Amino acid sequence: MEIIGTSVYVGPNVYSKKRLIRLRVDLRHRAGKAAMEYADLLAAPLAEHIPTLASGVTESGKPVLEALESDPDFELGELIAQVALALQDAGDAPGSLAFSRPGPEEDEMFVLYGYESDEIGLEAGDVARDILLDLIAPPEDPVDLAAVVDDFIYYANRRSLGPSALELVRAAEERDIPWRRMNTASLIALGQGKYQQRIEAALTGRTSNIAVEMASDKELCTQLLADLGLPVPRQIAVRDPDDAVAMAHRIGYPVVVKPIDGNHGRGVSVNLSSDDDVAAAFDIADDEGGGVVVESMILGDDHRLFVVDGKLVAAAKRMPGHVVGDGRSTIAELIEIVNQDPRRGVGHENMLTQLEIDTQAEKLLTEAGYTESSVPPEGEVVYLRRTANLSTGGTAIDVTDVIHPDNKVMAERAISAVGLDIGGVDFLTTDITQSYRDTGGAICEINAGPGMRMHIAPSEGQGRDVGGAVMDMLYPAGSPARIPVAALTGTNGKTTTARMLAHVLQMAGYTVGQTSTDAVYVDGQVTVKGDMTGPTAARMVLSDPNVDMAVIETARGGIVRAGLGYEFCDVGAVLNVTSDHLGLGGVDSVEQLAEVKRLVVEVARDCAVLNADNEQTLKMAAFTEAKHLCWVTMNAQNSLVREHINLGKRAVVREAGMNGDQIVIYENGSQMPLLWTHLIPATLEGKAYHNVENAMFTAAICFSLGLSLDQIRTGLRTFDNTFFQSPGRMNVFDEHGFRVILDYGHNEAAVGSMVDLVERLNPIGKRIVCVTCPGDRRDEDIAAIAQKVAGKFDHYICHSDDNPRDREHDEVPRLMRENLLALGVPDEQIQMVPQEELSVETGLKLAKPNDLLLIFCDGITRCWKKIIYFEPSEPPQPVPVEAKVAAAGFDIPEGWELLSDERGVRIVPKT
Repeated sequence: MEIIGTSVYVGPNVYSKKRLIRLRVDLRHRAGKAAMEYADLLAAPLAEHIPTLASGVTESGKPVLEALESDPDFELGELIAQVALALQDAGDAPGSLAFSRPGPEEDEMFVLYGYESDEIGLEAGDVARDILLDLIAPPEDPVDLAAVVDDFIYYANRRSLGPSALELVRAAEERDIPWRRMNTASLIALGQGKYQQRIEAALTGRTSNIAVEMASDKELCTQLLADLGLPVPRQIAVRDPDDAVAMAHRIGYPVVVKPIDGNHGRGVSVNLSSDDDVAAAFDIADDEGGGVVVESMILGDDHRLFVVDGKLVAAAKRMPGHVVGDGRSTIAELIEIVNQDPRRGVGHENMLTQLEIDTQAEKLLTEAGYTESSVPPEGEVVYLRRTANLSTGGTAIDVTDVIHPDNKVMAERAISAVGLDIGGVDFLTTDITQSYRDTGGAICEINAGPGMRMHIAPSEGQGRDVGGAVMDMLYPAGSPARIPVAALTGTNGKTTTARMLAHVLQMAGYTVGQTSTDAVYVDGQVTVKGDMTGPTAARMVLSDPNVDMAVIETARGGIVRAGLGYEFCDVGAVLNVTSDHLGLGGVDSVEQLAEVKRLVVEVARDCAVLNADNEQTLKMAAFTEAKHLCWVTMNAQNSLVREHINLGKRAVVREAGMNGDQIVIYENGSQMPLLWTHLIPATLEGKAYHNVENAMFTAAICFSLGLSLDQIRTGLRTFDNTFFQSPGRMNVFDEHGFRVILDYGHNEAAVGSMVDLVERLNPIGKRIVCVTCPGDRRDEDIAAIAQKVAGKFDHYICHSDDNPRDREHDEVPRLMRENLLALGVPDEQIQMVPQEELSVETGLKLAKPNDLLLIFCDGITRCWKKIIYFEPSEPPQPVPVEAKVAAAGFDIPEGWELLSDERGVRIVPKT
């Protein structure tokens, strides 16, 4: 049993809308076998050592342990997934979902399960596989299963979010606020784009650094509160042990000695009544650095008052770490019993912290006349700490509902005075239900970044939604946390449409983050170059603090490898699905390709935009749950779309009019003419039908995002097909006397669209094409491209991409030539020039005035430079008016001829 491959899906994917880990596992002749065949070896040890497995449910809905012993359909692959899930749950990093699917080979299975942390999730998969293999085929040296599980839990606890961070994440998810972990600690980014906030425990991006400094400076903070008339103990800064003793006498015993800038109770010694104790406490506090203060000891119980955005949201009474005697057990045994509480962990990893015998505990035991071997009487409380911090083993009792209003206002004033957005007030009083004015209670400390654990799950009393209070401060009701996301995919046109869409949105005033096949753009500026159509690029855009609108071009490869980089989009569009990239990544048919691309509209919340003229996209409407469905069609007579419009639904249609074709938007019974297609520069006066369709999709997405018709018109009329705005997409150069069109078209449909455009342009001279196909496409894909160009040109130059992708350097052009010959193209019209740059140069030298040269290429920047810097051997020649009119298909009546003069062009009788 071997894991031979792993994939981490960071968002919705072809298996689930939830993020998953997929293990490709070679089960070594066990694939498809029921787990119950191994029940005698597995059931008892799994139930004993991984108790969280008992709450697991199989894909078919049965309890995991029950299915293990009785369900013949519960396969070994799914059991691996269930064990991995249960291990994560035990390590406080819970995932969701666990199932398996057949792998690509006979003995292989895909094992799939959810995760919170990919690092922990991958480790869980490895450990699950090891555990099952060791139980099914025991090694010579028996494995200590308990130790394996404990080691994993320790590994997970070191890497998982702590209880305070988990509380914040829970509150964010309840409010539909996206979040992501920024480091291996607890720094969390909330929201998207310009609406992002950052938080780490109870410190936010809004927390004033000056306020934190003031809270940390105990002397300054105490003086500030005293100046406002708030109750504080008398406090004096000291330089050394002798000075500390002298100040203790001045204040009067008992006293407290603590660091000026300490936190979490570190270095604090309380209830000191002798000079020796004060001198020793000075050294303890001084070790924390930053200076030492001596203050009067306020009698009473320790309370933590938690204030968010100027309002007290929780209050807890804190008890120092202690054990309670039972008359039978030693103190050491009582500590061991207390530490068995599953809420207790090491440090801050769990709701409570484990007790331990250390120097401070030994000192307190000695003062009480005990050692760790002593047996205290039943009911006696034996303290192991003087301070009541949870991080040193303390417990908490919720008192939020009984705190006196004066004490509540006092805490709120104190945090406001320091300037903290979130703060904790350490308050000593004998009775929290009485006013501090009556009990003599006082504030002993102000905490920036206070702990939340005691309020989330107190030892006694009701837990408080402190995480929710923090979220409501950062994102008040009605305020946005997400930026609008428009996602689009398709076989052809997605990059041009993404560029066109980003341009229209920028013209409308948005700061657009865009992913595409050539780069990530923020506000029109290149951020990262390369094919950036996967989840990593999407996250770059959504994480940029300047972006207020995202345009996410989503490609097949990214979805197959790692899923989507977003949970959902506001508008999702699929332009078309035709044959491309088949045979790669487990996608072998157009139907499978459509299933992958369909994911974009499956996660669309507001509107799904689909092509009504494409069979595969037509079927996708059945799989989207978006509020609106918008059809796009080039065929005004499409009966499905017409009925859709009759129902008052949204559609974008190309319709014929007096001045040519126009784009029309329909919704709620309204017909809204948008723009004549020949007025859109990128359509070459309406002749480039594929860009007409791209403009229609752009209009549909923009309209669905809430843009006005005028904003859409302005954007479309200012977007052209120049190399600057749309590199590699139908770039036209007319300065050599012949027309050159450069395009990245790399599949049958894209090449067909450009060939159709050449037909409509109807050039006067010869037609020349430089044609290729990516090397990772199938032989039949090369044949399909040859089929599209055959018979449409006067000369064919066949070349290869720079990267032949596991083919011989001349294999693609050779196959292209063979297919063209088989299709009836004369041999003398075909040239093989394998190197792309030389192919372009050959085409440029071959072209004469009034010819048209169509170049399909991979290295678009290099080829464009080759075109614009080329020096033709013949100067450009003006084209006679007669030739232009004839090329356009105008029939001149017999006995008449064309005349062109200062009055214009007309026909006159022949003289």
